[in-house]
Amino acid sequence: MNSIRYKDALYKPREISNIKDLVNSSAVLFSDKDAFLVKDKPGGAYRAISYGQLKEDIDSLGAALMELGLAGGKVALIGENRYEWAISYLAVINGVGVIVPIDRELGADEIGDIFKRASVDAVIYSSKCEGAIDEACALANVGMLISMDAAEHTESRKSLTKIISRGKTLIAVGRHAYLDAEIDCDSMCSLLFTSGTTGLSKGVMLSHKNLAANVYNMSKYVNVTGFTGLSVLPMHHTYEMTCHIMTAIFQGCRVAICEGLKYIVKNMAESKASVILAVPLIFENMHKKVWKNAESKGKAGKMRKAIMLSKLVGGQNIKSTKRLFKEVHQAMGGEMKLMIAGGAPIDPLVIEDFNAMGVCTIQGYGMTENSPIIAVNKDRYSKPAAAGLPMPGTLVEIIDKDENGIGEIICKGDSVMLGYYDDPEETARVIVDGWLHTGDYGYMDNEGFLFVTGRKKNIIVTKNGKNISPEELEYYLYKIPYIEEVIVWGKDDSNTGDIIICADIFPNYEYINETHGIRLNDAQLKRIIKEELDRVNEKLPLYKRVKRFALRDEEFEKTTTKKIKRFTVEH
Repeated sequence: MNSIRYKDALYKPREISNIKDLVNSSAVLFSDKDAFLVKDKPGGAYRAISYGQLKEDIDSLGAALMELGLAGGKVALIGENRYEWAISYLAVINGVGVIVPIDRELGADEIGDIFKRASVDAVIYSSKCEGAIDEACALANVGMLISMDAAEHTESRKSLTKIISRGKTLIAVGRHAYLDAEIDCDSMCSLLFTSGTTGLSKGVMLSHKNLAANVYNMSKYVNVTGFTGLSVLPMHHTYEMTCHIMTAIFQGCRVAICEGLKYIVKNMAESKASVILAVPLIFENMHKKVWKNAESKGKAGKMRKAIMLSKLVGGQNIKSTKRLFKEVHQAMGGEMKLMIAGGAPIDPLVIEDFNAMGVCTIQGYGMTENSPIIAVNKDRYSKPAAAGLPMPGTLVEIIDKDENGIGEIICKGDSVMLGYYDDPEETARVIVDGWLHTGDYGYMDNEGFLFVTGRKKNIIVTKNGKNISPEELEYYLYKIPYIEEVIVWGKDDSNTGDIIICADIFPNYEYINETHGIRLNDAQLKRIIKEELDRVNEKLPLYKRVKRFALRDEEFEKTTTKKIKRFTVEH
C-alpha cells in the first residue's frame, strides 16, 4: 500500500529506554509467540524458540559471563548467523560489558589486530571460525575462548552451552547481579570495526541510547508485527543486527535463520518468510531470475503488460495483484509481503516491478556511525528512487550545495555514534557540533525525500570544476546486460591535461555465452561492449562519457555485504 494519504502517518510503537528494556518488555508482550526459527542440522526442519526462552537464554548467559569475571569487559563475537550469535550479542550488552562483533570472513591477522586494538577479554565463536581464532589468539592475548559448538569445557576453551546451563542455576538460587544490572544508556555497549569499501577499518562506538533510538524511530515508519523475517545478511553488520534482529524482537516478529545465500529461496518457503532485509545485489538477482524465467516460458510480454496495468491501478493496493503474479509469489515462498533494500543504492526499476507484482519493496539509507539508519521509506508511503524520509528524531541537512542542490549529507540525533574508538582526531573531523558528516552526496526533494547520489571521497572532479559521481555512471553501465560488475574512476590524461573517465568491467560471461552461443574472444568481447558503451555515452554530456575501459577475468573483491572494495582496485 503506497499512498500519499500516509505521508504524515506514523505507527505508534511503545517507548523503550535501552535494549535491555526492549528484550524484557517484548518477552512479556509476546510471551506466547515464536521469536526465532532455527535448524538443528543443515537441511533439517525449522524449530521454534519462544520469546520466553529467548529472554531466559539471554539472562542465563549474562549471569554466567558475569560470574566468569567478564563484567565491564569486552567480548568479541564471531561466527555465521545463528541463534547463539544473537543471544551472545544481547547478553553481553544488556549487563555484562561491551560486545565487539567481528566479520567472520576476515583473515586471522585482521581478527588478531581487532583483538589487540579493542583489548578484548574473551571471544565467543563458532567452530567454523576456530582455525582463524586460534591463529588470531597467537597474535593477541585473549583471556578466554568460548565455543558455540563445544559440548563440554576443556582446558583451553569453554562451552557456551555449559555456560548457559550454569547461568540458569545461578538465577535459580537467587544470584541476580545480571538481572539487576543498571544500564548506562550513554556509555559504549557495542564496538564495531567497519569492513568498509575505502580502507582501514575504524572502531565505531555505539551506546544503548544510539541503538534503542534507531529501533524505536524506524518502527514508526515500518511495521513488521506478526511477520516472519529471513535473516540473510551477516549479523555483525549493524544493518542486520539493528534493523532486523533487534527491530524484529521489539515488534514481535519472528526471525528465521537463513542457511546461506544459495538457500534463500528454499528457506523462504520453509519458514513462510514475509519480510526480508538485504543488499541490492540480492534483490536485483531475484529480479533478473524472475524476468529470465518469464522469458524462458514466453511470458515476458504478458508480464510487462500486467506490470504496466498494475502500476496504473495502484500496484500492491489491489488484492488481485498476487493472483496475477502467482508464479512470482510462489518463487518467493508464497508469503512475502515486504522487502527492504539497504547498504547501497538499488535500481528503482527493481522496486517498481516488485511493488507492481504485489510485494511492497522499499529502500533505506544509513551508516554504522548512525546505528545505522538515517532515512528510510515508509512501508505505506515511498518513492522507488529515494533513499527515504529522514527518520523521526533525526535531522538531515545538505551542506555545500552545488548549482543542482547536491551537497554533503549531514545528520544529527540520538543515533549518532559516540565516536571512533581511540581516535579523537577522526571523531572531531566527522562529528562537528553534533552533526555527523556522512561523506555522502545527495539532495532532498520538495516533499522531504532524501536522494543519495554518491560517496564524497569517490567524486571525480574535472579541471574545470565539474563533479562526476562514479556511482551515477555505474548505474547506467549496469543497464548493459553484458556487464556483471563495474567500477568507474577518473584518470589524469597527459594529452589533454584533464581528467578522463575510465571503467573496469567484469563481463557477464553467462549472458554473453547464452546470447551468442559461443565463447567470444577478447577482441570480439571488447567490440560488443564498446558498442554498448557508445550507446550509453550518447545520452551523457561530454565530460561524463566513459573514454576508456578494461575487461577483467575475475570478480571484484567485496565486503561481506557484497559492496565492491574500491580501494583494492588498482588503476
